[in-house]
Amino acid sequence: MTRLTFHLIPHTHWDREWYLPHGALLARFVPAMDELVERLESGDPPTFLLDGQTVLIEDYLRVRPEQEDRLAALVGAGRLQVGPWYVLADEQIPSGEALIRNLQLGARDADRLGGGLGALYSPDAFGHPPALPTLAREFGLRVGALWRGYGGSVDAGPGLDLFRWRGPDGGEVTVYHLPPEGYEVGAALPAEAGALRRAWPSVRERLVRRAATSHVGLFVGADHHRVHASLAALQEGLQRLEPGHVVRISSLTEFLGAAAEEGRSAPIVTGELRWSYGYTWTLQGVHATRASQKRENSDLELLLERVGEPLAALAWAHGGSDRRPLLRHTWRTLVRNQFHDTLGGCCSDEVAGAAEQRAVEVRAMGREIARGAWDELTGHDPDLARDRPETTAARLWLWNAVPRPRRGVVVADLTFFVADVPVGPPAGRPARRGPGAPPFGLRAADGTAVPLQVLHRSRAGERVDATRHYPDYDEVEVVRVALEVPRLDGFGMTELRLGPPSASPPADGVAPIRGGGLSNGLVEVGVARDGTLTLREAETGGAFRGLLALESEADLGDTYTFSPGVGRRARGAASQVVRRVTASGPLVGAVEADWSLIAGDAVQGEGPGSVSAGLRVILHRGSPIVRCVLALDNQARNHRLRLRFPLGLHGSAAVAGTAFGRVTRPPLGPLEPALHETPVAAAPAHRFVAVAGGAGARGLAVLAPGFFEYELTASGDLLVTVLRAVGALSLGDLPTRPGHAGWPTPTPGAQSLGADRVLLA
Repeated sequence: MTRLTFHLIPHTHWDREWYLPHGALLARFVPAMDELVERLESGDPPTFLLDGQTVLIEDYLRVRPEQEDRLAALVGAGRLQVGPWYVLADEQIPSGEALIRNLQLGARDADRLGGGLGALYSPDAFGHPPALPTLAREFGLRVGALWRGYGGSVDAGPGLDLFRWRGPDGGEVTVYHLPPEGYEVGAALPAEAGALRRAWPSVRERLVRRAATSHVGLFVGADHHRVHASLAALQEGLQRLEPGHVVRISSLTEFLGAAAEEGRSAPIVTGELRWSYGYTWTLQGVHATRASQKRENSDLELLLERVGEPLAALAWAHGGSDRRPLLRHTWRTLVRNQFHDTLGGCCSDEVAGAAEQRAVEVRAMGREIARGAWDELTGHDPDLARDRPETTAARLWLWNAVPRPRRGVVVADLTFFVADVPVGPPAGRPARRGPGAPPFGLRAADGTAVPLQVLHRSRAGERVDATRHYPDYDEVEVVRVALEVPRLDGFGMTELRLGPPSASPPADGVAPIRGGGLSNGLVEVGVARDGTLTLREAETGGAFRGLLALESEADLGDTYTFSPGVGRRARGAASQVVRRVTASGPLVGAVEADWSLIAGDAVQGEGPGSVSAGLRVILHRGSPIVRCVLALDNQARNHRLRLRFPLGLHGSAAVAGTAFGRVTRPPLGPLEPALHETPVAAAPAHRFVAVAGGAGARGLAVLAPGFFEYELTASGDLLVTVLRAVGALSLGDLPTRPGHAGWPTPTPGAQSLGADRVLLA
């Protein structure tokens, strides 16, 4: 008989915020940490795993800064294991860069205290991207422990607790797969001998039957649990029940190291880990819950990754200020919003509200970082402009925010002074007035006229800030223009100046076509009478019809799980679609349409609710991309709203973007319930999903600024989720998932009522 070693791994899983706001859980965490520090210093327990995220240490030291030296001593001695993450993030929704920053912040915090965990620990995420092993190895993490996302009916493998997860680059991480009960499998084991004798056999059987090596992990801890009251007694009691084996209290890295050394021939797994149906709950409904917050998160990631940080780096390289500390602080604030329950949307409304406020702060900091760097790069001094306005002149600066050369059409808002708006007590200074926007054109530095199209004029207020003056607030005329930019190198900049009106614009641009549509010589697009799009490629004549069909279906689920109603589906417009061409070229063409849709349940009283939709379809000269802006006003509860793209590409697979790459997923047919949870056909995507195939190699790509959820049906239709409107954190009687996934809590904010905007192309 193989001599087994049972490793008791004391830990806690501490959701920083979840069904309760951060403040409530922090008030419980601080005394729990006080007890833990005392216990660790006394040697009982000899080691403890603090949930794989350093944000908990950060929170604790804000309240108890005098404890830092004691914590550092425990971390340095390996008694308290912290990191590798800053927060236990949702790993499917954040960008790849955000996952890197999360691990960087965790490593920085852990190193300051004496060293990090040294293992990829992700006990509660709702799936894992295929590049995570590669990312882990770049941070020196060669072993790990995961739970959800693996072990289901599709990729069950041999059913052992150890596997080697291979990344796209060939690098591997040896992973311990937590049992179906997850990280709390041993939390309820009592120290009292009689009770332990009764409880242990079933736990032992579940662990040993999956053991790939002689090392058996027994995690002792659970959500928001303090350290086990009698770990030494529990160890002694188990040793008496296992006289032929070894029972010890181990750190996570001790256990994983021993298991990995013995399990070098463990099976190899590749790709994403997103399917654990038949093993444990997978809870993929979170990918569309509070969808507007997910879109906001993607927008903020782009603000930092593609605007703020590159501009700050360029400014610093040219002798400007060092904004790295401020960028680190901004990233830290954003990553706090990526905690798996927070970004997943399976949280209380109070937690979602706190995340919204953090998002406001990130946007403000990101914009200020970009503005300051931009001023330095362009040589603009706001104080000099106020002191000596005669030395300034109006300029339009353009910057290519990607490292490859680009050219094409840009839309910009130009502001022209109309009048001072005095602020403060009257001081006798007469308010200046100006003429607004004169007829104008734009010229490059060499005097070449830049093709220009005026799209819209309006009046607005504009505040100009300076470091040594009060803000200057003016009434301005805003002129929205489209201009055709010549080739601009990667990260390159160019300056355009005002001049007389330009010569005649190009004749081969965007033009209206019969039926209220648009054509630019590459594609033709039109809005049909039901609000859907018709798209035709000029070169091949290939066409798609009925694109962007807005559909609502009943969603009787909760923040974790979609649960369809019966006979509650609505398609197409419930009111007359009003269509109009609002721009007809030559650089930009636009068609708009407005309608309403019967959807879900009424916000107040009985009967159905409704969704108002406004669609703007935009075509640029020289580009095959059809840009779509969908403005929504959701006045319906308990429904899922999706956009259907009826492609008819039967049997084709979808290629979807992920963090650091892409993944190919086949369409899924009818799915049967597994272990009290019905599998879902919807899947996560970053930036794009594309489907191609069929006669003539037809295909279509749907592009988005960041994360979204999609589904590819067996018939070849593509659906993109706009929102899920649900009113409970967790329900216990869903046909798609009987049993509560979280504590029952009303979430009226998750009904996603009100205005929203979705960008697609």
